[in-house]
Amino acid sequence: MKNIALIFGGCSPEYSVSLQSAYAVITHIDRHKYTPILIGISCGGEWFLFDGSPEKLIDDTWCNTDDCTPVTVHLSRSEHNLLLIKDDKAEEIHIDAVFPILHGRNGEDGTVQGMFELIDIPVIGCGVLASALCMDKDRAHRLAAAAGISVPKSLVIKKGADVQSVITEAEQIGYPLFVKPMKAGSSFGITKAADSNELPAAIKHAFEYDEEIIVEEYISGFEVGCAILGKESLTIGEVDEIELSEGFFDYTEKYTLKTSAIHVPARVDSQTAERIKQIAETIYRALDCSGFARVDMFLSDSGEIFFNEVNTIPGFTTHSRYPNMMKAAGISFEQIISTAIEEALI
Repeated sequence: MKNIALIFGGCSPEYSVSLQSAYAVITHIDRHKYTPILIGISCGGEWFLFDGSPEKLIDDTWCNTDDCTPVTVHLSRSEHNLLLIKDDKAEEIHIDAVFPILHGRNGEDGTVQGMFELIDIPVIGCGVLASALCMDKDRAHRLAAAAGISVPKSLVIKKGADVQSVITEAEQIGYPLFVKPMKAGSSFGITKAADSNELPAAIKHAFEYDEEIIVEEYISGFEVGCAILGKESLTIGEVDEIELSEGFFDYTEKYTLKTSAIHVPARVDSQTAERIKQIAETIYRALDCSGFARVDMFLSDSGEIFFNEVNTIPGFTTHSRYPNMMKAAGISFEQIISTAIEEALI
């Protein structure tokens, strides 16, 4: 039996999403092969070994004195242990690999991955480089473009920039356009600006989530996604499609689907689906992804495919896009988890 540390929670606005994803992984991991060691990170950044019922993640009651014991990582490449702090003493817990189920900054951006790679503990999913690159929208787009992939026109703005100058430069992109934090997920801080009058407020909102933002061309069409599993040999799920009745696929729509729908497989012809898969694979490899990731793209009205972003730790609830794309390709949620773990342990 391998001890797998499942890390959830964290100091990101996507904390609550992490809890839902972690619950799904905890309840679908193969316990004949793996022993899950549950490590919760509170909103304040404290690390705990969680011994309670997984259901407590659903209603966010997990972080309590009865179920949690402070824990830290033994910073030695030879130990591969967690240190459980109990009665002023440290008790060692061996782990064979770590599975970060953390969305957004301080978890999906390479920071946690770097700590465990430093001490030679296998990380399930993308490593430091891919995690950091995919979290940075501008650098991810630059590398994808260098690999021959179409990307939206964009403008990078640092905090303190003159808004009037930004408005002038944005005119070169054309309206409507999107304003996004450079490093954030789940559509936090994103606004669709219809004209120059809406741009200042959109910029201000995006800066609430990051010190650097990106103003991006609007691609007329719809969003498609592609789930990829593996490192050298890749398994690619069925392409999905986001159908919107209005606006864009913001945080509310992603987790409630109030006015939108997700179609798996996407309502495109087989040749287009194959092109989307090939482009997704090119992006996955160009950004050094491994383990698993969801590649999001736009299919324009003219049939051109544009890169949007890569989620290196996509939503892992049973109704999330990634597992549903894999399910449509005949791969169960349990198989996804086991395959990802085995890839890391090789």
